Amino acid sequence: MAKEKESKVKNENKHFMKDVKAELKKVVWPTSKQMVNNVTAVIVIVLITAAIVFCLDFVFGAMNKFGVERLKEKVQSNNQAQTQIDDNQTNADNNNDDQQQDENAENTPVNE
Repeated sequence: MAKEKESKVKNENKHFMKDVKAELKKVVWPTSKQMVNNVTAVIVIVLITAAIVFCLDFVFGAMNKFGVERLKEKVQSNNQAQTQIDDNQTNADNNNDDQQQDENAENTPVNE
């Protein structure tokens, strides 16, 4: 039984190779002129696509950098404004505390 399977596999391989050879004979191979034209067309299309991608990358990168710089400036100005507000609030709170302490000191009787 094992010999029958081996001979069957060998026959299938031979049949497959014959089919491959027959199909390759049907292929219409391009001439060298057609091959040069096709290769040239592919290279030109790749170069054009690369140029378009490069230009878009440059433009979007510049827009992003410009936008990021403006955003950084806004954030910094907002942080400075918030810091000033916090400082003013702290100073006002300190002044109120000082005034309250002065009032308490005036109203408190001194034990002598």
